[in-house]
Amino acid sequence: MKFTKKQIDRYSRQLILKKIGIIGQKKLFKSKVLIIGAGGLGSPIAIYLVALGVGTIGIVDKDKVEISNLGRQIIFNTKDIKKSKSFTAIKKLKKINPDVKVFSFQKKLTKKNINQIAKNFDLLVDGSDNFRTRFLVNDYCLKNKKILISGAISKFDGHIYTFNFNKKTSPCLRCFIPKMPNNLDIDNCEYEGVLGTLAGIIGTIQANEAIKEILKIGDSLCGQILIFDALKLSFRKVKLKKRSDCYCNEIY
Repeated sequence: MKFTKKQIDRYSRQLILKKIGIIGQKKLFKSKVLIIGAGGLGSPIAIYLVALGVGTIGIVDKDKVEISNLGRQIIFNTKDIKKSKSFTAIKKLKKINPDVKVFSFQKKLTKKNINQIAKNFDLLVDGSDNFRTRFLVNDYCLKNKKILISGAISKFDGHIYTFNFNKKTSPCLRCFIPKMPNNLDIDNCEYEGVLGTLAGIIGTIQANEAIKEILKIGDSLCGQILIFDALKLSFRKVKLKKRSDCYCNEIY
C-alpha cells in the first residue's frame, strides 16, 4: 500500500521514529484489534489505537451510556446518555481517523458468539469489568493462539497483563487466578468504586502495549504483571510464571 500525503502528514510524528517508520505504519494499518468493552478502559484504548492508525478496530459492548459513566469513560458526553456505547463510540472514532475501519458489536460476549466475533482479529484488548468475561476472553485467546492485553482497575489500583499465546511459555490469567472468584463483582467499580483518572492511565498503557506487540518493538510485558498505585504514583512489575498444573498446559 502507498500512503497519501494527508496520511503521511497525519502519522508524521510516529513515521520519523526509527522503530516505526513507513514499514511499521503499514503493519499498524494492516492489523486488526478487538476491544472488549467501551467503558473506562475501552475509551482511551480505542481513541489511541484509532488515532495511531490501527487499520481495523472492533468494539464489543452491549451496554448503554449512563450518567455515572461520564467521570471516566472519556469518549462519551452528556448527550450520549441512553445511547449504545459501542455504536456511539465508533461514530466518534470515525471522526478521529476516517482511515480506520471500525465495527460495533452491540451484544454480550458469550461462549456461543465469541468465535464469530473475534475470529478475524489478530489481537484482543480486554477492558471488561468482570471476571466472567475476562476468563472467557483468556480461554478463547489461549485456544486460538491470539495475543491478549488485559487490564483491570479498582479503587486506586490498576493491573495490566500481556499474554502472548503464540509462545508456549506464556502464562495465562488462570496461572494467576486459578478459579473464578465466588464474588464476581469483586473487581467491579460499580461496587468497589474507582478513581476516574485511573481508567485513562491503565487504558492508555494497554493501547501502548498493543502497539508494541503489533510492531514487535520494546520489551514485552508477557510473563509479568504491571501494577500501578495511583495514590503513591508508583509502578511495579511482578513475575507471572506459567503454573505446571494450570489449564493452559493442556492446550499445547
